[in-house]
Amino acid sequence: MPIIPEAIEIYSTNPMLDVKLFSGTASYYLAKEIADFYGQALGKSTVLRFSDSEMQPVIDESVRGAFVFFIQSTFPPAENLMELLLLIDAAKRASAGYITAVIPYFGYARQDRKDKPRVPISAKLVANLLQAAGTNRVMTMDLHADQIQGFFDIPVDHLKSDAIYIPYLEEQDLSNVIFASPDVGGVKRARAYAKYFHRELVICDKYREKANEVAGMTVIGNVEGGDVILVDDLVDTAGTLSRAADILIKKGAKSVRALCTHPILSGKAYDNIEQSELQEVLVCDTIPLKRQSSKIKVLSTAKLFSRAIRNTHEHRSISALFVEG
Repeated sequence: MPIIPEAIEIYSTNPMLDVKLFSGTASYYLAKEIADFYGQALGKSTVLRFSDSEMQPVIDESVRGAFVFFIQSTFPPAENLMELLLLIDAAKRASAGYITAVIPYFGYARQDRKDKPRVPISAKLVANLLQAAGTNRVMTMDLHADQIQGFFDIPVDHLKSDAIYIPYLEEQDLSNVIFASPDVGGVKRARAYAKYFHRELVICDKYREKANEVAGMTVIGNVEGGDVILVDDLVDTAGTLSRAADILIKKGAKSVRALCTHPILSGKAYDNIEQSELQEVLVCDTIPLKRQSSKIKVLSTAKLFSRAIRNTHEHRSISALFVEG
């Protein structure tokens, strides 16, 4: 299980190529914090918007021969992805030396296969678009499916939120904790936490009759008297999490919390969380919250991304940021 060792706190300087950090408009809040940890200001760029709603990103400083990092999550609307692609194309045409797309939340990752006839594999298409635009490398966090890395023919740095959550959890009392997966597909993720902390694992087996709506759920394992922590890569409508929390409490759990990297929080998500038995939902700042909630706590990814960017520039190992537990 990966965590960031404190030994990586001090970096050497390596003036190989100039580093330029740029932000898309959707992730400016995070990019600014990443740049602060990195120790330099964000590069200057402008997005022109025309009366027909088309946009034209402009890089307002030279990037010739530079190591360029564009920081932009690709959550809806689709303009966020389009803006990132145009920024990459602009840098390529301005003779940037090496272009990395830093995508904290990789949109369309849940469309990673053909699960019925005549549908696209959207995650693969997004990978193709990024490469066609001129991306040399992609850096992202907690892909919905690890195999999406194989959609790219360029290096992919797949960071894990474990490096953020584990230090947080190590400061908590976990003597009565049971880890849980809200569905069968997330068992591997939840098992990793259970193994690291030497705790029990339970599984919530759900089935759907249509998208974003849980028809039924069964708990596999004993949660009587335990403090349950649900582990998932994202929270969308929060229907699964809320249903799981309510059922776990009925099965005898004392409390239920959740770790969910990406706070998509669409539809009635906030209401579902606030009206559920969930005590707390921990999320990362890969997507900005639409509104505040007393049950939602946000942890920053900026330090982890700044370290990964530093190691990329200095041709150092990204895996050196992590240790196996």
